Amino acid sequence: MPVVARVEYASAEDLGAIQSRNWRLQREFVAARSRYYRNRGAPPLDLRDLPAYPTTDKAALREDQRADPPFGSYLAAPIEAVTRLHRTSGTTGQAMNLALSAADAAMTAIVGARSHVACGLRPGHRVVHCLNYQLWMGGLTDHLILEATGATVVPFGVGDTELLVRTIRELGIDAIYCTPSYPRRIEEVIAESFPGTRPRDLGLRIGLFAGEGGLDNPGFRARLEATWGLKARNTGYGVSDVLSTVAGQCETQNDLHLMALDVVYAELVDPDTGAPRPWAAGAQGELVLTHLEKDCQPLVRFRTGDVVLVTATERCPCGRTAPRFRVVGRSDDMVIVRGLNVFPSMVEAALSSLAELSGAYRIVLDGPGPYDRLPLHIEVADDRFLSEETAAKIARRLKDDIRVTAEIRLLPPRSLPTTAGKSKRVIRN
Repeated sequence: MPVVARVEYASAEDLGAIQSRNWRLQREFVAARSRYYRNRGAPPLDLRDLPAYPTTDKAALREDQRADPPFGSYLAAPIEAVTRLHRTSGTTGQAMNLALSAADAAMTAIVGARSHVACGLRPGHRVVHCLNYQLWMGGLTDHLILEATGATVVPFGVGDTELLVRTIRELGIDAIYCTPSYPRRIEEVIAESFPGTRPRDLGLRIGLFAGEGGLDNPGFRARLEATWGLKARNTGYGVSDVLSTVAGQCETQNDLHLMALDVVYAELVDPDTGAPRPWAAGAQGELVLTHLEKDCQPLVRFRTGDVVLVTATERCPCGRTAPRFRVVGRSDDMVIVRGLNVFPSMVEAALSSLAELSGAYRIVLDGPGPYDRLPLHIEVADDRFLSEETAAKIARRLKDDIRVTAEIRLLPPRSLPTTAGKSKRVIRN
């Protein structure tokens, strides 16, 4: 099944024909080769009938790999076809082993490159890759995705931020690929080790961000762009079990386009009941993904755990036809406070305009909930803001904007860790 060129611009009719053709072949492959899905019963012949088929999730895949190591019974290709192995961090449970065939790897690079090109990365750009190059999918795989755009890729990885600053200056690098929280750490190193240098003096023009939320917060995005003198773009929304990059932003607006609709079929469901929800502007639900093209570990109706809000379905000014959406939060990061569903992204949006704060915070939970108050550890921008007045101002803002009562603990500047990797916003004790 060849990856379709320019599929992001296809009409609904053409896209439907592509998806139906690919699903017929993929469904036959899954039914014949995947013991996991043979035990569940063959998936339906028509994509429109998928909502009646049971979903699977990370917990089920973990259990399957535990019972049938190393790749689980959902490995559908011969073991000899596995040409690359990635592994998840296992920070929220058992580490998962991810298998790719040569065809899987090539498809992943082509589809992922669509997102980076949509964000403006082109041949002639020099982009420094600052994600972990160890077993994680975002290292080597995303490096090869960046190469597929035709840009010159500098494989830096994580650690030694002072060397990174020197490398950017010496090599004339004009684009960076990292998590949205990492620039804050770079700013600290510039202030400590490069006196008289401002972040915008490094000459970065494109910021390609992935791995965590933040860019949906207008205040955070505006500060990032003003401080660095670059265009901040959300280029790498992905789900490791499904595809390294499923969606990305374009140059004309700030929401995410589904970029993989020839190889992945997307549904929305109610996070609590699993009932289907429509792809319509204003709809919100958990994203469920099905492979239309995958050799090694094909998945049917995989619950991602990501709750998304559909923002538009008409053709974008950039010409792309795929629905646009924002990631509201993780279903496992959702905190119920007196019957209200609260996500970290909602807290960020409420606090983003408060100059007294650094932008770093944690939701620290004791016990399983539900909760009467939202327990927050919040870092201030300067010691003079460690006051009851600041805490009261934060509490009023949260009450006005998201209708929750907060239990606030203010922390001095730089109390919370900064990292080149993902920032964890919800701590469950």
